[in-house]
Amino acid sequence: QVQLRESGGGLVQAGGSLRLSCAASGSTARLSSMGWYRQAPGKERELVARISYDDGRNYYADFVKGRFTISGDNSKSTMALQMNSLKPEDTAVYYCSARIVAYDYWGPGTQVTVSS
Repeated sequence: QVQLRESGGGLVQAGGSLRLSCAASGSTARLSSMGWYRQAPGKERELVARISYDDGRNYYADFVKGRFTISGDNSKSTMALQMNSLKPEDTAVYYCSARIVAYDYWGPGTQVTVSS
């Protein structure tokens, strides 16, 4: 069993910053990647950023490039997302995901609200 816990969400004004953190616990020995997804009301869940512990590559969705930075520590099974220059359209529930042996685990999500 694997458990994920996000933290760091909240309310911020447009142009501000937030830092999200995620910690995985349990059977994480074969953790290969972690990622952040988000889901706004009435929209589908979408990938924001992903970090691969297998090859060290990071991936960013076009709508966050240059504004968000993902980082992680495989030895601690943790990940963070630094979000700068936030926009109202970034408002969503942000979910942490971890891939272990081709299976994706999910956290409960943390709300990020950006006011204009």
